[in-house]
Amino acid sequence: MPKTFPTPKLVIFDCDGVLVDSEPVSNQAMADNLTRHGLPLTAEQSMQHFVGGTMAGVMQKARGLGANLPDNWIDEIYTETFARLRQGVPLTPGVPELLARLDAQGIPVCVASNGSEEKMRITLGQNGLWERFHPNAMFSAHSLGVAKPEPGLFLAAASHFGVQARDCLVIEDSGSGVTAAVRAGMRCLAFAPQGGGRKLAALGAELFSDMAEVPALLSI
Repeated sequence: MPKTFPTPKLVIFDCDGVLVDSEPVSNQAMADNLTRHGLPLTAEQSMQHFVGGTMAGVMQKARGLGANLPDNWIDEIYTETFARLRQGVPLTPGVPELLARLDAQGIPVCVASNGSEEKMRITLGQNGLWERFHPNAMFSAHSLGVAKPEPGLFLAAASHFGVQARDCLVIEDSGSGVTAAVRAGMRCLAFAPQGGGRKLAALGAELFSDMAEVPALLSI
């Protein structure tokens, strides 16, 4: 028999790649920038190397791979990425319906991201979710000073809502996010819409490929 779980008391969403389909745009900007700095990459290769990391971590890894990055590179890549994102980023299909379902069940939701609040203002603001999450249900690694794969971001969200870690559910799409959820002692669903996801499952997540699957996984 499949394992059954109690209905969560808090659902924590990652932002990029979960609430909004921003990873293709962000990683094309990253690939174009790093190619210009001596590390030729496709957007797909950028995603393989860097999704889920902090920008400081991306900078260190890219230099290790041969990129010749200036000291102000983080400011540079943010400027270029934000300009691309402002051109338009869609919500992930099924997210409005899932949020409505959680609201109907009275289950609180929040967003916890390694990205900055400025980035979330751009991506979520285009789609009517900025006002929903900011400021009381938005947790940014930039603001809190702790980033995935450390569990502190998720634990801060649980504490804010007065919920035990074991009663939280995290929806992620990256290895660092899954690792953070597992370290926090939280159940984690990993969104893998293109298939694959074996690495995420190996880290301890339950895979799904369509937001419409989530209510059944939560028994709501």
